[in-house]
Amino acid sequence: MVGAFYLRARWEQHRSLFELPKKVSVDIQQTSEGFTLSKSEGGRTLFTIHASRATRFKEGGRATLHDVSITFYGRQSERADRIYGSDFEYDPKTGTVVSRGEVEIDLAGTGERPELGKEASQHLKVQPPPMPKEPIHVRLEQLSFNHKSGVAQSEGKAEFRLTHATGSARGLLYDSKKNELLLRSAIDIRGDGPHAERIQARSGTLRKEPRQLVLRGVEMSSEGHQLETEQLVVHLAHDNSMQRVEAEQPLKMSGGDGLEVRAARGVLTLGEGSRPQSGWLGGGVDFSSQLQATSGHAGEVRLQFSPGAAQAGKETGSKQPAQLQAIHARGGVELRQWPPEGSKNRRTLVMTSDAMTFSLRDGRELSTAQTEGPGELRVGASDAARGDEQTTIAARRFTADFGRRNHLRSVSGSGGVVVTARAQGEADKVSTSESLRAEFSPAGEISSAVQEGDVRYREGAGGEQGRRGRSVTAARASYAPRDESLTLTGSPRIVDGGMTMTADQVRLMRRGGAMLATGSVKTTYSELKAQPNGAMLASGEPVHVTAEAVSAEQSRGSARYSGGARLWQGANIVEAPVIEFDEQNRTIVARGDAVHPVRSVFVREDAKGKIASVLLTAPQLKYSDRERLASYTGGVQAKSEDGVLTAERADALLGAAGNAQGGAPGRLESIVASGGVLVRQRERSVRGEKLEYQARSGTFVMSGGSPTLTDPVNGTVRGNSLTFYSRDDRVVAEGGDASRAVTHTHISR
Repeated sequence: MVGAFYLRARWEQHRSLFELPKKVSVDIQQTSEGFTLSKSEGGRTLFTIHASRATRFKEGGRATLHDVSITFYGRQSERADRIYGSDFEYDPKTGTVVSRGEVEIDLAGTGERPELGKEASQHLKVQPPPMPKEPIHVRLEQLSFNHKSGVAQSEGKAEFRLTHATGSARGLLYDSKKNELLLRSAIDIRGDGPHAERIQARSGTLRKEPRQLVLRGVEMSSEGHQLETEQLVVHLAHDNSMQRVEAEQPLKMSGGDGLEVRAARGVLTLGEGSRPQSGWLGGGVDFSSQLQATSGHAGEVRLQFSPGAAQAGKETGSKQPAQLQAIHARGGVELRQWPPEGSKNRRTLVMTSDAMTFSLRDGRELSTAQTEGPGELRVGASDAARGDEQTTIAARRFTADFGRRNHLRSVSGSGGVVVTARAQGEADKVSTSESLRAEFSPAGEISSAVQEGDVRYREGAGGEQGRRGRSVTAARASYAPRDESLTLTGSPRIVDGGMTMTADQVRLMRRGGAMLATGSVKTTYSELKAQPNGAMLASGEPVHVTAEAVSAEQSRGSARYSGGARLWQGANIVEAPVIEFDEQNRTIVARGDAVHPVRSVFVREDAKGKIASVLLTAPQLKYSDRERLASYTGGVQAKSEDGVLTAERADALLGAAGNAQGGAPGRLESIVASGGVLVRQRERSVRGEKLEYQARSGTFVMSGGSPTLTDPVNGTVRGNSLTFYSRDDRVVAEGGDASRAVTHTHISR
């Protein structure tokens, strides 16, 4: 009886291990090799617990299991996740299996089938699906699994391995029903190789459908670069390698070179070996680098990495880091650079476009930037309060070249180029062309700029100096910021108020308005108002000037022509090596020498209305239209039908234009000459110190220094003054109180 009761007690204890699970639809089968516990639902096996043997049973039906493997198949038998370890305790009342030592987990998808004992395999109603060749492998210090809830959890340290990455966490929860693994805290993931990324997170969830790792409170670092975001989603490929990384919340990236990038969200696509292939940042992207004095903004940014990085590492056996190759930015793209600390240059550079593509050098420094449409470059003072000049360059397409530390080295613009310069108190300066190339100094200042193709430059009227508008056309324009000059070549043509000029080359000073033109200079002053009280320049007809070179002051309205200069209005002409013409005051200063004297031609009218010209030459000429007086010095010669006059100096007085018929330029009225005066008329000559000539009557009055008239036919006449005429041989000699007029007559024999 004692033996019977003992055997019955042992049987009840043994049966309790199996009866309780049956109440929750759990099958237990004891075999010589151990036992298998499985749970089914709807004809499908959800999980199995297999042990090689059960060493003993404790009070309450507890059992100690050895060499345990727990396999989860899912409701559709779509997976074969496994938990396995050496020693476990099983409590059939609570349905809990607790490990006594180290536990390992394989989170799998499809691939080869899991290996189970023959006895267990025979009793499984549904064969487990195949497992992947490279599952997600987890190693734990301890684990408890409840087959009622299907939840396995651990409070200790968990180490796991992904394809090409390893990691650890503190605390773990595996929910077989939801098919997800919760990493409670202190997540630390490291990629393979010396250049791989490191991801640290506050917590995370590994989901199987979709296959992704969701991390919270993330810090990601790689080669001196860091990324921070509240939530990061790592999408896993079929082989459990990292395929794509997404940040759906605001993120911040920073680098050892001082670069900081902020965006609302971002995506990074990974290729073989978890090497970056492409990336995307959106929702408004801002970046800045104090070290490189650069900042920028874009609506979204696409990142492209060098495709050959992974292949090169595979061929050479080395693990080369992937390098960022290009950046495609869209939506209000802006790149800003300011002067480095301590730089004398105080100008900022701002480049904007709706879309731009940046290429990088060595994955770190900008190499080039190209707009995918119209763009704009602004160069201005970094301190807006200074009111310094700002230059804006716009074009349908831009290409920028960068040097050391991402500083802009040159910019090329094509199609519809417009350059606008603004300065406080000055008129805008605008130039247009088909193309432009601007060079920048290491300090960030424009060192040169060249525009080509139908160049048009204009300065608006107004400003503090009250300038008139000026416009220029040419085939090519070169800007030198050192003296703020603009050099135009290729048939340049200038229109400045009423002045039009052409030359082989024109150099404009943007500040002050000075101008220098060289080579076949031709100028026309066309907007002249008739001045009835003026003379030579009083007509409304255009004034024309030609020369080899001209320098002009726009603010003063004066121009200096040199190199065979010739000025004329109507029939009045002035020629000289140098002519200075003041349009506003209507004055002329002409200079030459004895070999190349000043030449001027005036029109005179006699009493009978006959028109004739008078040619005057001298080393220097000064003419004022207000006074209607032309003053010649340095040895004067005047030629006309009335004779030839020479003297040290002479003043020619012109009549008012209002008195001339038809409003023609004022005509020559008189000439007053002094200093060694000599008049030659056919055979006779007259000498004296002063001569007054009346053009209309053709009358000469010689005085001073015992004037003498010599005529080889009629003899010699002397007196205090001699009056003679150009139209006949009459001579009137007058004596003074102390002398008498003397006439010597030649008598023919």
